[in-house]
Amino acid sequence: MRERADNMIAHERQGMPPLLDFDYELLLDARNFERPANYALLRITRVGEDCWDDCVDAAKPPVIVIDPRAGHGPGIGGFKRDSEVGMAMHEGHPVYFVIFFPEPVPGQTLADVHYALRDFVTEVARRHPDTAPVLYGNCQAGWAATLLAADCEGLTGPIVLIGSPLSYWSGEAASSPMRMMGALTGGAWAAHMISDLGDGRFDGAWLAQNFETLQPEKAIWDKYATLFAHADTERERFLEFERWWNGYYTLSREEILAITQNLFIGNKLEQGGMQLDDHCTIDLRRIENPMIIFASEGDNITPPEQAMGWIAKLYPDTDALKAAGQRIVYMTHGHVGHLGIFVSGSVARLQHRAILESLDEVEALAPGLYEMVIDTPAGDPDCETGDFTVRFVPREVHDLRIASEDAALAQVAQVSRINEAAYSAFVSPWLRAATSPASAEALRALHPMRWTRTLFSERVNPWMALVRSTAETLRETRDPLPEDHLAIVTERALSARTGEVLGAWRKGRDAWIGHVFGAMFGPFPVIPAPAQADHPDAASQKE
Repeated sequence: MRERADNMIAHERQGMPPLLDFDYELLLDARNFERPANYALLRITRVGEDCWDDCVDAAKPPVIVIDPRAGHGPGIGGFKRDSEVGMAMHEGHPVYFVIFFPEPVPGQTLADVHYALRDFVTEVARRHPDTAPVLYGNCQAGWAATLLAADCEGLTGPIVLIGSPLSYWSGEAASSPMRMMGALTGGAWAAHMISDLGDGRFDGAWLAQNFETLQPEKAIWDKYATLFAHADTERERFLEFERWWNGYYTLSREEILAITQNLFIGNKLEQGGMQLDDHCTIDLRRIENPMIIFASEGDNITPPEQAMGWIAKLYPDTDALKAAGQRIVYMTHGHVGHLGIFVSGSVARLQHRAILESLDEVEALAPGLYEMVIDTPAGDPDCETGDFTVRFVPREVHDLRIASEDAALAQVAQVSRINEAAYSAFVSPWLRAATSPASAEALRALHPMRWTRTLFSERVNPWMALVRSTAETLRETRDPLPEDHLAIVTERALSARTGEVLGAWRKGRDAWIGHVFGAMFGPFPVIPAPAQADHPDAASQKE
């Protein structure tokens, strides 16, 4: 934890560069565009000892990986070798990576970001005129990629959406505790207030904190208990991930309000009413690109219902989908969590590799809805041998069996609009007048997601120098107890019990939130899981 704090401070002082495990060159910096945005386009030039010319097959379509801007910095799609970037390079695709900088351009809007991304895709298409680029969008970047495919000119080839929410009103209550909590706190005004207190910037540490409170038994107990129990082997993995996890980026006030009002609360993207700017309204029905959707039953940030619920809203039946000439392929994982769907090495070696190797087959499919099924040898579920086959099972739109409580969430949206109007008129002007860059920076430093980390740094806490010197001595003389020692067994049992207690508390909290929400706005429906090939009655495994 001392090293984590020192790494966090050092990373911030370096300007928080992207944490990619690959060499790259900067091609375009959108901060210099006519409509500036804090985004940039990179070209991956080297993987280990292999350079671009050694890895790339010029006949294959270029892959553009867009990382999510949802509180953390770029790099989650390529911060280790077995990753989306690594698999794409392994398959011979030219790979480009979209990054963003820690601070937004003042007044930056979603439209500014959209047009910057469109220019990036245009540049990649210019460099590879014979093949359309493949857009790989993770989480938030998935809906950003969808906006590109659905915008006024439509610029991209196949779209791969990884854990990307497009249908914000879909899903059962158990999978959406934070959505209900947002409703109970009154909607978008809270994000507006945090932005005002941040001098026009929304601190990404708040989003990271929301993520950790979803499952506190894992984020604030199991993570550290595992590190403590396996101190000799977990150190490097812990520090590698935490270096990315504790790098908090900001959004502009205009961006966070547009996201909350149009997407998470307003659900305007699914409804076809999202006004990007004066010249373009986003309508998902305009998408003609083949789409591959990868979601997980274990994802409590973007459950499959939110990743795929929009399909039935746009296309009432499969015939309508076919008549539109659209090809949509979906694939679900049984248990991996939200971050695992991007960073898990086993997922990268199997699911991401399978997607990349199947792009030609997807484009050759007749219009319709398909489930992508990966068959692996018996006893090798993670496909360590690399031997697998892919098949596409035709599905019907009604097979998805996804519903949403539109009436209840429409009430939430109306309450949010009223609260936001009142806050904007009577409170926001006073807070903006009282806020200064110094006060905003002080609030950032005092955020719990920062000071609970930096407290362990020698730069902040001189007593940690004693910890450092003691640790160096103990590493040389440490003699671990055997795994079956009574003290170790007791310690592990107590740790597991503590995690179970926190998990039980979290389930009680979520149930209470659900009951209060139901009393105020009406209950959520109970929704069966999407159909899976050979397992049509597969139940949710989120827990």
